[in-house]
Parts: sequence; structure tokens; C-alpha cells
Amino acid sequence: MKVTYLGHSCFVVEAGGKRLLFDPFVSGNPLAANIRVQDIRCDYVLLTHAHSDHVADVEAVMAHNPKAVIVGIWEIYAHYSAKGYSAHPMNKGGWWSFDFGRLKMVNAVHSSSFSDGTYGGEPVGFVLDTLDGVLYVAGDTALTMDMQLIPRTCPPLTAAILPIGSNFTMDYQDAILASDFISCNHIIGCHFDTFGFIKIDHEKAKAAFAERGKQLHLLAIGETLHIS
Repeated sequence: MKVTYLGHSCFVVEAGGKRLLFDPFVSGNPLAANIRVQDIRCDYVLLTHAHSDHVADVEAVMAHNPKAVIVGIWEIYAHYSAKGYSAHPMNKGGWWSFDFGRLKMVNAVHSSSFSDGTYGGEPVGFVLDTLDGVLYVAGDTALTMDMQLIPRTCPPLTAAILPIGSNFTMDYQDAILASDFISCNHIIGCHFDTFGFIKIDHEKAKAAFAERGKQLHLLAIGETLHIS
């Protein structure tokens, strides 16, 4: 499995022979000035919630990937399918089998609305189960006891993408507890540094994970991590 960081909470995950794009927010992120939205290629666009720092570039991405399928909770599905895009609806708790593997939508504790104030459904996370590995993408969330259900209902995780910036999501100390809850020691950080509210001390964060025998990956924008 290959995970490429495009800034903030945006990742391209290559697994099961497909390219999955999570939470496309690139053009509005000055830290991602080296990434061209029109160059992003994907087969699926997975959305954890409707806030603009997660969906701002959905339509630009779809313009260059017209066969891609948007995956989101019912309200997000309805929003984009009404615009004529191919989309697949899900809700929390269930699995669905795609051509890249299985996908499970899980709980997240946050809020969700489109930029015009339209309700975006509830926020979610995803567990991606493929022959190339099992990845949990938490989305924007606080630490929640529901995370303890993941190792009880899903295959063992290869890695997890967790928010660590604090203020709007959990901080890196809570992310350490989250890694315990999900029984995963290989964590990729997201939702940090983009805005003044969520700047973190990288070395302190990585050291805190290391003290617990865990590894925190803070990828540079454009960097790819191979996990297995």
C-alpha cells in the first residue's frame, strides 16, 4: 500500500490496484502550493465530512477524473449525485465491497456542513481492507471510546491516519491513546500546521509516540510512504 500526503487531511492511497483520494483540499492550502489539483489522478474520492477544508477541490478533481466515484455518508452522496457526479452512499457500521477491497464507515466525533451552511450529515472515518493492507482513516475527530470497536470488528490494522493538530480535533497526546484503542502502532499524522490554530511541535509529537513504542509519521507534502 502506498500513501501520498497532499497536505492537511488530503491523501492518495494506492491499494487494490486503484487510487483512492481522501478529503481533497489542496488549492486553498498555501503549504501545498507545489501540488497541482489538475494533476491528481484517482478512481475514488472518499469524503469524511463536508467542511470546506476537506471538500473544496472535489469538483476540480472530478473535472479531471470524470469516471471517479465519490463515496460519502448519505447527505454527501445526495449533494454530489444531484450535481451529476457518480457517487456511492454509505452510513456508519456497514461494509461494502468495491473493486479495490472492502470499505467500512465508522464513527467520528466532529461536525459537518457545506460552506453554504447546508447539513453535511454526520462526520465519519473509514477502514479500508485490501490485499495490500488495512488502513484506518479517522477523519476529523475527537478521541472517542468507539475507536475500541475497530480491532473487534475489523482485520488488524497495518497503519492509521489520525488528526493530531488539536483545537478542532484531538491532539497528539489523545492520538496516542487512540492508537492504543485501535491496536495500531504505525500512525500517520494529519490535520496539523495548515492554519495557526493547529500548528504543532513535530519533534515533541514524534518523541511522545516513540516513548510509547509507537511511530508517528509526519510526511512532507508530496511525500509517499510505503506500508505493508
